[in-house]
Amino acid sequence: MEMLGWVLAVIAAFSIGLAKGGLSMVGTISVPLLALVMSPVQAAGILLPVYIVSDIGGLIAFRRDFDPRVLRTLVPGAITGIALGWATAHHVDDAQVGLIVGVIGMAFALNALLRSRIGASARPPRWGAGSFWGTISGYTSFVSHSGAAPYQVYAQPLRMTPMTYAGTTTIFFAICNAVKLIPYALLGQLSAHNLSVAAVLMVPGVLGVLAGLWLVRRMSQRIFYGFITWALMLVSAKLIWDGI
Repeated sequence: MEMLGWVLAVIAAFSIGLAKGGLSMVGTISVPLLALVMSPVQAAGILLPVYIVSDIGGLIAFRRDFDPRVLRTLVPGAITGIALGWATAHHVDDAQVGLIVGVIGMAFALNALLRSRIGASARPPRWGAGSFWGTISGYTSFVSHSGAAPYQVYAQPLRMTPMTYAGTTTIFFAICNAVKLIPYALLGQLSAHNLSVAAVLMVPGVLGVLAGLWLVRRMSQRIFYGFITWALMLVSAKLIWDGI
């Protein structure tokens, strides 16, 4: 990769670490950012090992803070969505994937900017809704590691405590990423070149986990999320323009 590619890759890996450190929305920008300088499919393949390593740090940090009821309603659907992404992988070219990544990112950014406040009463975990949004999350996670948007549509109204929300999110996507390893390998996305680049990016990924754990306790999340949301919107608009 050229210098710009490495700079964007480091930022993408660091954003993944931030997400696993508790700032779950931030990781959504990783693939769209790296897709500016390479195929979105290659970007997803390079970043999956970074997600896996960052997951380990997140699992250690939040090993006691999660809601197993939420995971039980989401995980079966997520595995179905991953299988669907695998089955349709050969029917979607790079331009279409870039467009999908851009649309997912734009929808997530607009939702973050425009959604109304969550109601005061918490919803209980439900199998129907969990299976539906879990499937959508699994599919978008397979395509571009962008499963956070549909996941949050289901998870936010449950009104878990911040630490429980962060832990449940971390464990859910750690399961998704582990399941994705097999189809990614069979599709050739874990090539020697991609793995060598990913090995370098694991360092900023781990540093991002530590920074996320520090920031989630000290920084105004409203300001931080606002910056990331607008950045994601701009990057997604570029990908949509290129895809069209």
